[in-house]
Amino acid sequence: MSGKSILIATLIISMLAMISIVSAQKQSERIQNRRALVEMEHAFAKAAATKGTRDAFLEFLADDGIIFQPGPVNGKKFWGERPSRKGLLSWEPIFADVSRAGDLGYTTGPWEFRPNGSDDQPVAFGQYFTIWKKQRDGSWKAVLDRGVSSEKSFATRLLQFPLHDDASASNPSFDVARGKMQLFKLEQEFSFLSARKGASAAYDFYLANDIRMLRQNAAPTVGKNSALVVASAIASTLTWKPAMTDVSASGDLGYAYGAFDLTRGNTIVVERGSYVRVWKQVGRSWRVVMDVMSPDPQ
Repeated sequence: MSGKSILIATLIISMLAMISIVSAQKQSERIQNRRALVEMEHAFAKAAATKGTRDAFLEFLADDGIIFQPGPVNGKKFWGERPSRKGLLSWEPIFADVSRAGDLGYTTGPWEFRPNGSDDQPVAFGQYFTIWKKQRDGSWKAVLDRGVSSEKSFATRLLQFPLHDDASASNPSFDVARGKMQLFKLEQEFSFLSARKGASAAYDFYLANDIRMLRQNAAPTVGKNSALVVASAIASTLTWKPAMTDVSASGDLGYAYGAFDLTRGNTIVVERGSYVRVWKQVGRSWRVVMDVMSPDPQ
């Protein structure tokens, strides 16, 4: 091998080693960000236990944070107009993910309610879902809080993070405004496909393999195959209208929320409610990694 060939080979090896080091550093940083978000969720739950649910939400919600009553409303306004009441609403994160930019993330896990405090027996159960966004001062605040209820507990204490990260997902020149519009259009296309081909076909096309799904009176559904079983059981036509979208500065994580309809014959509304959906870049495509739907009260 000539000297020139040796030099080129050495440079290639050095570049590959550098890429590997940078990739490992980014992966470590993302894991740290996920753990930081989990700790923030624990702090939120602790504040609810010590200060009460109302004051905890006022402390941890962003000024423009959304909750559902049953449709989307400003959370701080809602909680600010409510008196403090006894009772303990407790929850624990069992899954979390954060964007590569470290500016957007979400957590989910079981919740319970005890009407007379910690010494009481729980009387209500469910799964919560919170989207967090880093504020200008560097703090994490909840920008959306949503949940579903169930007649029994499906609690688990095993904390999980995504098994795989796509190294090609990060985009340093990502246009956030354009990304929001793209996600809004994807939501519309997703709904159109569901109306035309059925919910099962639409979910099969857009779901990620590690999708997590929350529904009323059901344990969390994890994995695409299990989610498609849920989707295939939908007998009516499922469509939705997105109301708002947002994406991370790195262009690899985003979310949408809005209203859904289950209709029979495209005219008779069987069920109506709200939904929240998290999208993540998988390779070059957006795929749904979190899907939450809750019907409005009759």
